Amino acid sequence: MAYTDPRLRDRPANVVSVEQMERENIARLDAMKGSELAFLDQRIPGYQREIINIIGMGVVENMGDPDLKPKIQAPAHGFAVTYVRNTPKGHGAALHRHPTEEVFIAAKGPWEIFWLEGDAERRVTLQPGDIVNVPIGIYRGFRNAGDDPEATLIAIVGGPDPGKVDWHPSVIEAARRTGLSVDDEGKLIVAEAAE
Repeated sequence: MAYTDPRLRDRPANVVSVEQMERENIARLDAMKGSELAFLDQRIPGYQREIINIIGMGVVENMGDPDLKPKIQAPAHGFAVTYVRNTPKGHGAALHRHPTEEVFIAAKGPWEIFWLEGDAERRVTLQPGDIVNVPIGIYRGFRNAGDDPEATLIAIVGGPDPGKVDWHPSVIEAARRTGLSVDDEGKLIVAEAAE
């Protein structure tokens, strides 16, 4: 007799039609629309990008934005997958950290991943197909390193609870000047930009 994982033992195989697979488990890139205001840093010059939640909600802060609803409705069990696109050259995410792992995959175009080693910024460039697993708890960010604004980066955040983003203090201050802040629960507060 062949081995059967105990979690599947005595359970019949699921039956899924093509129609059900299409409706519940597939996200088509050309049909996806994301949000340009998912995070605290997205009004700060240099950090414009579109965020598309594919599986799970990830660590987004603007929970009320209907464009952030995951494109695949099947529940995520211990991970979230997000696309980052429509990112001008040099733009991306400001310095932040997570209490969980974060994996980046360059899908289209080169992407620069940067982080702080003490006070010094370090960086590597990912080419399409390259993957980096950023360690838990270090301040990191990313930016489009090429000329193609259609460059696409895939971010995978691990853990059954991905937690919330912990922004570098410099980002929090810059965001306040644009009218963005987060409350004590990590939810985005949108106000008019400061004079």
